[in-house]
Amino acid sequence: MAFTFNKTPLLRRVFSYFGRCSTTTRLRWGAALGWLAARLMKSRAHIVRTNLALCFPERSAAKREAMLRRHFRLLAQSVIDRGLFWFGARDRIMDTISISGLDHLGDLLAAKRKIILLAPHFIALDAAATRLTLYLEHSATLYTPQSDPDVDRLVREGRGRFNKVTLINRRDGVRSLIRQLRQGVPVYYLPDMDFGLQGAAFVPFFGVPAATLLTTAQIAKSWDAAVVPIVSRLDPETGRYQVDVLPALDDFPGDNSLEDATARLNQLIEDWARVDPAQYYWVHRRFKTRPPGESRPY
Repeated sequence: MAFTFNKTPLLRRVFSYFGRCSTTTRLRWGAALGWLAARLMKSRAHIVRTNLALCFPERSAAKREAMLRRHFRLLAQSVIDRGLFWFGARDRIMDTISISGLDHLGDLLAAKRKIILLAPHFIALDAAATRLTLYLEHSATLYTPQSDPDVDRLVREGRGRFNKVTLINRRDGVRSLIRQLRQGVPVYYLPDMDFGLQGAAFVPFFGVPAATLLTTAQIAKSWDAAVVPIVSRLDPETGRYQVDVLPALDDFPGDNSLEDATARLNQLIEDWARVDPAQYYWVHRRFKTRPPGESRPY
């Protein structure tokens, strides 16, 4: 007789525990998991080392290794803290995640503007999404389903915990997202992953050609949507998050080509990442798609 193990109740208990435990305990778990991850997740560590070498060739190997260790510390803490976002008390979440610039969103909502919440892949993007759902009555975002349906249900419940959040299967493309945007729903959009060349162009990122979707510029131009950057950071010493809602990008995309407008976005993301490079999500293969004739770095 086959035996199947349902991991969901265990995951719920684990994340629920992280949602209830003290900040000191959360930070201890994050530090321990980060130390282990940097040593045990060898394939991911290889990706991080490769990305850092490509983007920061001017830094010594020792300095890049220190960035790698800090990155895994931040990454691990962000995973632990999903317990707080999915199961913690509302007041504690709001105390943990500071946010500035909500007046920018308020003005756009009052003017009934269509809004793209531009959320680059910073470690704290889940914290930012959770805090924004506490403010917005309705929001929408693309979502990559988990392979395990029980885990998928847990993640969906956690991300849709506050107010109304429409999670759109990424496999369905952006049409459903645009439908939400046309109805006046702010959309939380992550612009900086490598999904191949379909709908993308090679645009510099830290001086390296990166396959980058042109979607943000396309949607903003077609639907006169305001593009509002969301920049988020985590302080691993205090366990607190800072989310900054910046003013909508001026004249975007304007008369620029989609490629030039997207290059502007990549430059902005690079500028924000350089403030504290370890906060960027270096564990994804940002440069896996290469121009013809270039070898794959990973």
